[in-house]
Amino acid sequence: MSHHTFPKLHNALWPGVVGKGPDSEPPIDLDTMLELTAAAEVDGVKFDGVDLFLFAPHVEIDATDDQLQQLADQVRAKHLVIGSVVAPVWPPTDGGSAMGSDAQRQQFLTQVRKACRIARQLREMGVRPYGVVRVDSAVDPETWSQDPETNTRRIAETFRQACDIAEDHGERLAAEGEICWGGMHSWKKMVQLLELVDRRETLGFQADMAHTLLYLLGYNAPEDRILPEDWDWQDPQVLDDALASLTAALRPWTIDFHVAQNDATVNGSGSHDKTGRHCLPNDPHGKLDIARHAGHWLRDENGRLTKQFRHICWDGCMFQTRRCSNRKRGTISYGP
Repeated sequence: MSHHTFPKLHNALWPGVVGKGPDSEPPIDLDTMLELTAAAEVDGVKFDGVDLFLFAPHVEIDATDDQLQQLADQVRAKHLVIGSVVAPVWPPTDGGSAMGSDAQRQQFLTQVRKACRIARQLREMGVRPYGVVRVDSAVDPETWSQDPETNTRRIAETFRQACDIAEDHGERLAAEGEICWGGMHSWKKMVQLLELVDRRETLGFQADMAHTLLYLLGYNAPEDRILPEDWDWQDPQVLDDALASLTAALRPWTIDFHVAQNDATVNGSGSHDKTGRHCLPNDPHGKLDIARHAGHWLRDENGRLTKQFRHICWDGCMFQTRRCSNRKRGTISYGP
């Protein structure tokens, strides 16, 4: 257990699936990911739970009641709980673009509905005491840029319909801002979309430290860059000031939080588009002082804890299998 009642500390299990596949590495099965999570420990601190990607081979989006009960039993057997879950809204996972045709948008909403059904059922089983259902626009920035105003309106309309579904299931949605998702690929575009949807009680922002660092750099939206172009990373105050500006805009919307390291570069693996590269916490090229910079998201402008979420999640998205499964280094790769 962690030393504080809240936030609980979770491990993301999607590094076993995301970026894996026929044109990359084989997936890491759910049992192995649970075992690695349960075994990780640093100075007596262990993970309290896991966050899940609702897609095979980990969790079938059309899982039966019996299969979900088996999942709950698997997690409990490791003395863990389940928190946030990722809805498989993308075309390769049977979803569709949130700004696409009517049929594509219905595919998106169908996957949200199925994810919310699983989230609610796990909650009712008592294995999921908190957490959100994670979504994004499921379209790339280049396609979005062909008609930004119209496409943002369409994404917002789809998200509002997704909010209706979530409310019917007693769930909340979190849109994860990444440079690879059209209409969500910069901090300004993300705020504009959230304001346009205008369902603050149901739709919030999921902040991932690796992705939001690239927001500062304006990677796919140079017009929204916050850090100076010629900055050489030598003055930490410049980074702190930039993060203060970024979080002032997005923190009021933030309802889910991923702890991560980034080296100011991008990475893509398998079918996943290039996005913020996730690194080990102690990566020599990492740009973040994780504990200190996380404070920009966890505390308000006066230094007071916001207490907006009951758990935080370590995210090693697209880590290579050898890094995930090396027992000798397990407390570095998967440790708090």
